[in-house]
Amino acid sequence: MKSVLTIAGSDCSGGAGIQADLKTFSAHKVFGMSVVTSVVAENTFRVTDFQDIRPDMIEKQIDDIFEDIPPDAVKIGMLSCRDTMLAVSGRLRHWKPRNVVIDPVMYAKHGSALMAESAIDTLIREIVPLADVITPNIPEAERMTNTTIKSHDDIKRAARLIHAMGADSNLSVLIKGGHGDSQSESIDILFGGKDFHEYSAKRINSKHTHGTGCTLSSAIAANLSLGLPISKAVANSKEYINIAIANAPGLGKGNGPIHHFVEFWN
Repeated sequence: MKSVLTIAGSDCSGGAGIQADLKTFSAHKVFGMSVVTSVVAENTFRVTDFQDIRPDMIEKQIDDIFEDIPPDAVKIGMLSCRDTMLAVSGRLRHWKPRNVVIDPVMYAKHGSALMAESAIDTLIREIVPLADVITPNIPEAERMTNTTIKSHDDIKRAARLIHAMGADSNLSVLIKGGHGDSQSESIDILFGGKDFHEYSAKRINSKHTHGTGCTLSSAIAANLSLGLPISKAVANSKEYINIAIANAPGLGKGNGPIHHFVEFWN
């Protein structure tokens, strides 16, 4: 059995963060493990507060996993501050994992900040060079590149800029189109240094999209752990998340969770 590690914050309401990641790993039939970076008090309509785990405790969690069950892929999610980022980057540089997928979580679904503004430069300098794949949405891509994204060409320009932040030419940048202006479709754009690949899906008219970014990056990591090439891993992950959104259980007063196990429950 393949194993995948998530390094991310928690979500006590179960729809995002490590809870969503572990559900996604199980749905892809890989063994999930987790390193908790922050404990987040949130639900489907607000983030009340979060508390960061001590950097040395983050380092100990990572070391204990790699000493015993070295993962076949690693997904990195919420890293709220510089100290957390340095703890993660230091240990991953030591262990040199394969198939590192980074979801640069900066904001919750309803706009609450989950990363300090002062830490974004550290993210770019310390975390992005570790990535094989990075999956920003449009607001995150804008913040990382200090550009404004209004068009298809803007997305491609931002993808090139983020690709240049990687350690080598093997980085793949997937800019997600969920925040785009089109009311009929959502287009994600993948750039691997040479060619662009587009993944279009009919936009699902639903407010229940809590945790979609976490879920997509985790699905990509799971597919990579199973040996799929990046283009196929993204295609499979897009299909998985679209089905999960379309079958959302309708829970919560705000942006509710998606259905990670619809394939099995039906």
